[in-house]
Amino acid sequence: MKALDLITIGRSSVDLYGGQVGGRLEDMRSFDKYIGGSPTNIACGTARLGLKSAVITGVGDEHMGRFIREELEREGVDTTGVKTDPDRLTALVLLGIRNSDSFPLIFYRENCADMGLTVDDIDPDFITSARAVVATGTHLSHPKVEAATLKALEIARANDMQTALDIDYRPNLWGVAGHGDGESRFVASEKVTAKLQSTLHLFDLIVGTEEEFHIAGGTTDTVAALRAVREVSAATLVCKRGAAGAVAFTGAIPDSLDDGEAGPGFPIEVFNVLGAGDGFMSGLLKGWLDGEDWPTALKYANVCGAFAVSRHGCTPAYPFWDEMQFFLKRGVLRPDLRNDAELEQVHWSTNRRGDWSTMRVFAFDHRMQLEEIDGYTKDKGGAFKSLCLEAARKVQNGKPGYGILCDDRIGRDALHAASGSGLWVGRPTEWPGSRPLTLEAELGPDLGGLGEWPRDQVVKVLCFCHPDDDAAIWADQEATILRLFHACRRNHLEFLLEVIPSKVAPIDDDTTATLIQRFYDLGVYPDWWKLEPLKTEAAWTKTVEAITRNDPHTRGIVVLGLDAPEEALAASFELAARHDLVKGFAVGRTIFGSVARSWMAGEMPDSDAVEEMARRYARLCDIWDAARIAARG
Repeated sequence: MKALDLITIGRSSVDLYGGQVGGRLEDMRSFDKYIGGSPTNIACGTARLGLKSAVITGVGDEHMGRFIREELEREGVDTTGVKTDPDRLTALVLLGIRNSDSFPLIFYRENCADMGLTVDDIDPDFITSARAVVATGTHLSHPKVEAATLKALEIARANDMQTALDIDYRPNLWGVAGHGDGESRFVASEKVTAKLQSTLHLFDLIVGTEEEFHIAGGTTDTVAALRAVREVSAATLVCKRGAAGAVAFTGAIPDSLDDGEAGPGFPIEVFNVLGAGDGFMSGLLKGWLDGEDWPTALKYANVCGAFAVSRHGCTPAYPFWDEMQFFLKRGVLRPDLRNDAELEQVHWSTNRRGDWSTMRVFAFDHRMQLEEIDGYTKDKGGAFKSLCLEAARKVQNGKPGYGILCDDRIGRDALHAASGSGLWVGRPTEWPGSRPLTLEAELGPDLGGLGEWPRDQVVKVLCFCHPDDDAAIWADQEATILRLFHACRRNHLEFLLEVIPSKVAPIDDDTTATLIQRFYDLGVYPDWWKLEPLKTEAAWTKTVEAITRNDPHTRGIVVLGLDAPEEALAASFELAARHDLVKGFAVGRTIFGSVARSWMAGEMPDSDAVEEMARRYARLCDIWDAARIAARG
């Protein structure tokens, strides 16, 4: 068993996609940032489908290079072969969606980092740790990177590995079209044809569009071009035909493309073709390396291509294996997949990052409770929240499964300092104590303020609600939560919904489950639920069933503290920990309450405040961990 299934080699970039669909690239006023470059996209796409993937490429020793490396790691791609080049910048691409036929793009690749690869960067032991090597045509366009690519392919051939080529023809990257012609997919060039044909014998699989086979075969007659490629290569040839699907040829090329082996296509609206070929290649490689027949491999490829053409961006548009299986089982309900609510919920859920199967959260997002303490000022409140963060990080100590809830109004310095710390970070949006629910003014009347939030902050909202509330207050609160939920999705932010019915009216075993079902019926699918401790096993069972019945992909539940003493929390943890959907706790005043009062009064120095809060927080973490271990036997 080899450590890797495949290694791709070639370009990587940061793709900046224009946010204004239908506008000229000249007029774009905002961009979404994604990882890009065909080999990089393919490595991510295959990793999403369950293959063990790696990429050999180069990135700069700067922020964008670190972005690519971190994104690859998040996608589960092996980065052993990613070279950090101290002398070159990471490649950049600007892209736009003009209409269904026009997708302008500009490549910023002048002496970029991935063009700095040399034969010395190709480690034979690393290459042979994989079953296959996948190359793309762009890195055959310059002598130095061509030599590196050929070395990898020759090692693979010498060790009976499989090899594949995505022709990936970009005329301007071969120097046969200008910088402003990044969208161009075909310019005839005898030089490019000769260069490609000199390498085609090295591959077991060659994939391209009709135009890409035209350049590889030296003619714009597709059948003749395929036959010209067949004369120099025994590889399986897969020709992509756009809306007509794709066909595979394992032997002689017939007179008609329709006579090749085909897989089922899907009637999908074309929204964005950029990166669709890389998605197609990912699905094809999954089938090929798993030993599926060509119709099945092409079916996988067509699904991945369909997802890509219907969404914004490249890698983030590709499906994970579970999403692909859901789609194949259910089928197409509407051709614009990005507007298929059920499918997009699966896509959103499978794209979430991070393992938060354990949640030990120190909640110091309180505002009203802090402001009511004698001696409070805003400056002192901000300073105290920085001490809370210090205590949280002292307990975290670089370990996973820890988090904080912190606000921006009082705790801005702590909130910003927590970024990149490895902590899970939640941030409140409700005006403290409001009922009906009112949101913080900083979000703006259209909730546009969420566009300024970092992607790693989770939107938290607390709603005081009860099934017996009258229709008017329900209508008000539901409208606010629905608007906030959609704003979170629009801004790619996870959403935590906290409900506290016991502060409104008496509760029973059905209360929380009834509330949860009401929000799902509204069309709100929280990534997280934050719930008050339930008193009985029956209440927990009904609550968990309500969530899993509606959203099997939810992140889970965290239990809040309500300023309960440690003994009461221990009892509530023992009951909650019996349910795997409960991931942990989010407790605040039990940890910081009395410390805050002493500190605000000048009776406790900073160091003692940090030590005491760290002690209490660590104690609660131990109690939760012990409850979970006991619940699991």
